[in-house]
Order: sequence, then C-alpha cells, then structure tokens
Amino acid sequence: MNPRSRPCLLFGVLLSALAFCTATAAPTEQQLQAVPVDRVIQPGAVVPGTPSELNASISVRYGPAKPQRVLLLMPGYLGGAGDFDRLARQLVVLDPGLAVWAVDRRANLLEQRDQLENASDAELARIVRDGGLLRRPITEVSYMTAWGLDTTLKDWRVAVQGALTRTPNGYSGRQSLGGVLTGLYAAYDFAGQPGYKDVRGLILLDGYPGLLSSRPVTWKEYQGTGTANEFGNLPGLSGLEDYPYVNTVYFGPRLASQVMAQARLAVHAPTAQAPQSSLALWPMTNQAAAMIKMDARYSLVPFLTLNSGHATNVNEAGRLLPRLLGSNGGLRITGPKDPHVLIGWQDDPDALTASQTFLTGFSNALGDGSEWYFPMRLVLDVAAAGIDTTGTAFQEELPVIHNREVNLPVLGIAAGSGVAREKDFKTYVAARPGDLTFRSLPGAAHLDILTAKSDQVAGWIVDWLSQHK
Repeated sequence: MNPRSRPCLLFGVLLSALAFCTATAAPTEQQLQAVPVDRVIQPGAVVPGTPSELNASISVRYGPAKPQRVLLLMPGYLGGAGDFDRLARQLVVLDPGLAVWAVDRRANLLEQRDQLENASDAELARIVRDGGLLRRPITEVSYMTAWGLDTTLKDWRVAVQGALTRTPNGYSGRQSLGGVLTGLYAAYDFAGQPGYKDVRGLILLDGYPGLLSSRPVTWKEYQGTGTANEFGNLPGLSGLEDYPYVNTVYFGPRLASQVMAQARLAVHAPTAQAPQSSLALWPMTNQAAAMIKMDARYSLVPFLTLNSGHATNVNEAGRLLPRLLGSNGGLRITGPKDPHVLIGWQDDPDALTASQTFLTGFSNALGDGSEWYFPMRLVLDVAAAGIDTTGTAFQEELPVIHNREVNLPVLGIAAGSGVAREKDFKTYVAARPGDLTFRSLPGAAHLDILTAKSDQVAGWIVDWLSQHK
C-alpha cells in the first residue's frame, strides 16, 4: 500500500488535544506481531441451568491497557475472536491510542482446545485422521437452549461496560452475523437502558441488521414448528433440546476441531504430507489440506471463504452446488495431475490474503477463528427479532425496541464478493437517525476484509474513528 497521512485525533479526557501522524507505510509483520494481546474472562449474564463457569464474558484484547478509544468487535456466524487477529493488530499499529477487544462468545468455552494446543504434530495428525474430537453429547449441553440473543447481548455488554471504565470512547463493530448483532445491541432494552447509549458509533463489516430477516418468523414457528432462513432449517424453541448447537454437513464441533488441528499442522509444517482424511482425499501438503476448504475457489459456503491462491498439481472440474449457495468459486478437485507428486498450495501474488497469516490467526491459542458449538437458539432469536420487535409478539421476549432512537454514525464496509451491499447498509440507516459512511473492498470474499495483507480496511476504520470523536 502506498504511504499516506492520517490524522490521529487523541480524544479521551482531553478532548481538544490533537496530534497528526506523519506519512506511514503499511504496518510491517514485525510491528504487527509486537502488538500486546491478552485474553480476559469475566463473569457474564447468569443463565439458570448453566454451569457457573460458563456464565462468562470473554474478550481478546489488543493494544494498550489504558487506551484513548476502544473498538469492540463481535465475530460472525460460526466465527471466533481469532478472525479479527490480523485486523486488530493492524488497527493498533495504525492508531497506538486504540485498543481492540475481540469477543469470544461463551460457547467457545465448550471447545476442547487444550487437546489441540498441547498436542504434538503426531497427535494433531491422529485427530485429523479420526475426523476431529468427539463432540459433547447434546444431553450434556442442554443448557445451551437458553443461550440466545438476550444472553449474547448481556455477555457483550459486560465487555462494553468494562471498556467504558477505561475510556468514554467506545465503538461497537461486528462482522457477518456480528453485524446483525451490532444493530440489535444498539436497539436492545437492557432493563430500561438502551444499548445505543453505551457506544459512540457502529462499524458493520460485511454484515448488517436484517441479514437473517428476509422471511419474518411467526410466533408459532418460534415457539414450536420451526422455520428456515439463509442458514438452513431452524427448530423452534420446543425443538432446541434435540438441536442445541449447529451441526451440519458444512460445520459442526467435530469438523471444526478437525479443521483446527489441520490448520495447526499447516502452520508447523506447511509442506509436509497431510494425514489422510476427509480434508485430504489424495496425498497433499498440510497447507493444501487446510486451505482447500476455505479458499473461495473451492469453498462450498460463501460466508466461510477468502481469496488466497490455488492448489497445485491438480485436475479441477466445475460443480453446481457452491453457485446455488451463492459462492463465486464452484471448482472441485478431481485428483492429482501427477500421482507421484503431492498436491500443494500456491499463494497468488495478487490475492488479498496470505494463507499462512490466515492460518496463524485462525488457530490462535488466545482466541481461535471458529465457534465449535454455535448456539442454535441465537440463530433462531436473531431471525425472529429482525430489526425491531416493537409492537410484535416478540417484544417482551426479545426487546429490540429502541431502533428508531439510535442516532449513531455507521461505517459499513462490504466485501466486494461478500454478503453485504451498499443498499443493505442504506436500508438499515434509513430507518433511524445517524449518518452512513460506506466502503467496499473490491474482489474481497467474506473473510478477506479481516485477513487481507493490505491495511486498507484498517485504514478506513482509523480514518472514520478520527472523524467521529
């Protein structure tokens, strides 16, 4: 990226204090890795039936302990705090007065990550070959049926209020489904206190309020019969005991742990041969096995993709299913060109994301890039809430009732090939006061806006923060 000059408004206690950055180039990898980071677990909302240690608010905190501003980021559908690792580091380097707190939802505490973090490469390979770690029985986690919108937002508010003890300048940002939660937090009624009073502005990263509300949920569907939306079939409340967490062909606890183990192998030994598994149907390198499921060229699911490169020594063919799901890729690997040579992975020089950078953040020990046990109740509640529950059957259960009062500036950033468009952000802002700043990263898949080599997205955010003190 070309050097550029950015104003750095140092606002906090001394609102009139100003300083200006000199022209700066994109952060170096050495600068990014030098950013201080810590994982903090605090008591969260108390949910009856939930073990006390799981009533928790979790944040991975990048940057200074005494910041002038705090940006709080909520990951998207199936995502974890590790998704923000690169972007958070970029933001802190570009604005040393900024702290970035990335959230892990309480379900992240159900992950058996210690079995991966302390594993040798041989043990990781065994986990990959076995198809991941055994998932927790649904009878063991029945309390998850109560982990819906109210629990998620109240846990999130603990982090927001913690940030406000450091500085009055708190900003809320989310990606994907997290973008939906941004708007819902701002409009939510916390025992008479509107959420929007907690923050100074909203940042929506390729996600927007209303993303899951193309088809309204009826009270009958919510209570019992269930419904369907962009992410598939959803049980109603009476069916959640059988489906307390997301477990589908494209994501579930076993697959998530298998992918995590493969990602760690790819970081440790990228060119070594991957263990044979559903991730490596033919002899291939660890890096290829880790990236083929995630790269937009091959991925089945558009909201779990990025642009990094391509597999080498492969024969490829087209397939219809990814395109029906909205993916711009749609290629499948049919086998190696030369059966005596491993299938490998080649990063494309012009691709937005570097594979090793992504894999390092995704398998981060402080906060990985996925939420293995994603609560089905949260997806159901978000679909039911829409943008505003005022005057509906959901008003008492899901009090999203302050939407028209939310007079906050909004920064909407879309991935050029992601799930959000400018009109989606405009539709959200049009329903209430507040101005919109829109940016789009050309050619980006959904995850690229968080993981890109360029600091373009971080630069947009820092510029916007400087203008909305």
